[in-house]
Amino acid sequence: MSFELFVGTRYLRAKQKETFISLITILSIAGVTVGVMALIVVIAVMAGFESDLKSRILGIESHLVIMRHGGQMTDYQQTLSKASSYEGVIAVTPFIYTQTMLRSASGISGAVLRGIEPDTAKDVINIFNDVVPPQKHVKTDVEPENEVPEIVLGKELARRLGVRVSDTVYLISPAGILSPIGHVPAMKRFQVSDIFESGMYEYDGSLAFIHLEDAQKILRMGDSVTGIEVRVKDIYKAGDIAEKIVSELGFPYWARDWTQMNQNLFAALKLEKTVMFIILALIILVAAFNIASTLIMMVMEKTRDIAILKAMGATDKSIGKIFVIKGVVIGVIGTFIGVTLGFVLCKLLEKYKFIELPGDVYYISTLPVRMELLDIVLIATAAVVICFLATLYPARQASKLNPVEAIRYG
Repeated sequence: MSFELFVGTRYLRAKQKETFISLITILSIAGVTVGVMALIVVIAVMAGFESDLKSRILGIESHLVIMRHGGQMTDYQQTLSKASSYEGVIAVTPFIYTQTMLRSASGISGAVLRGIEPDTAKDVINIFNDVVPPQKHVKTDVEPENEVPEIVLGKELARRLGVRVSDTVYLISPAGILSPIGHVPAMKRFQVSDIFESGMYEYDGSLAFIHLEDAQKILRMGDSVTGIEVRVKDIYKAGDIAEKIVSELGFPYWARDWTQMNQNLFAALKLEKTVMFIILALIILVAAFNIASTLIMMVMEKTRDIAILKAMGATDKSIGKIFVIKGVVIGVIGTFIGVTLGFVLCKLLEKYKFIELPGDVYYISTLPVRMELLDIVLIATAAVVICFLATLYPARQASKLNPVEAIRYG
């Protein structure tokens, strides 16, 4: 053990007459512990929110979308073939997207209508792993000669319309038809075949799925579609794949990946996570001031010891190291305990979910927790660095002491 480390660790064990300094040392360790623990828990919860939100969004949306400037895509079969041939692409499916009105016996509501091809959509959109995609038609017992197409509604949208599975709704098309009295909206009867719940109010309260051919008929689109949805192996390479597809297809085609479609949401989450890190790091900063004050008082208390050490040959650098080591040891101990307690608390939150959230405010009922090694390392490193910086001024003051004056007046 080096001379500086030996003396620095000995100073951590204060004598009985130095109880006040010992108490401040304990409070400094406690301050670092609380700050590190709070940072780890809050950042883990924020990461959990982001991960949970990402999985819910990708459960209802594709990884990237290919569309055409100027409107509908008429030659989509050829585009489907090209898009599916790229490396990293798992599945592709055509879709139609429009806004419409839905009416039932209990109410009326605006909705976002998506026409899908059931056979390929289930390979692209995760929600159809648990929900049966809509088929083109069903036969009713009341009117067996009439074929009624199916529609899948979001949970909140179905609640607003007051319908359940097997109930009937009417879709009012914005395309409409021409009549002797002018342009009137077209109306088509659908049977609710299933109800999905994504956990996102925005989707559950507005989204409705019908068969692609039914959407083409009611919107008078012929054999055209709005665009093509693509699922890829690595979601973080979706942007690169989108660029490759567009560069080969050329104008007027364009593509957006899932990060671009939800750019504002994920940017807000990232900013919030950064701000929370900065705010909670202030707790560690306060603890660092306690460390600095402890060391300053110890320098005043150990003036005679410093003078004797210098008289015995200790250099200014060695004296400074003694107090730096003590401050860093306080920071390391506090950081280690904080990381341990933060890890334990996160595991308890993850396993027992004892903090419940109001369902009418949040889209989830309990706090999601996701610990990432990089976040923990960053928090621990930041805490130790802040504690180290807090030791520099007291250590410098100790190293500047004149041994003769210190022995004379100490």
